[in-house]
Amino acid sequence: MNQCEMCWYYDYDEEWGEYYCMQDFDEDEMYRLLTKPDGRCPYFRQGDDYTLARRQ
Repeated sequence: MNQCEMCWYYDYDEEWGEYYCMQDFDEDEMYRLLTKPDGRCPYFRQGDDYTLARRQ
């Protein structure tokens, strides 16, 4: 399972029909995230099925 799939900021866009990250990255943050050797997102926030369902 991908870390994004369990993240609070990972949401479904019905218009586009795909999932996306709601966290707003600037250009420098995106570069650091993509070039990081471990690939961990510094904004990851754990969300389970119940917390994510309450948000909808």
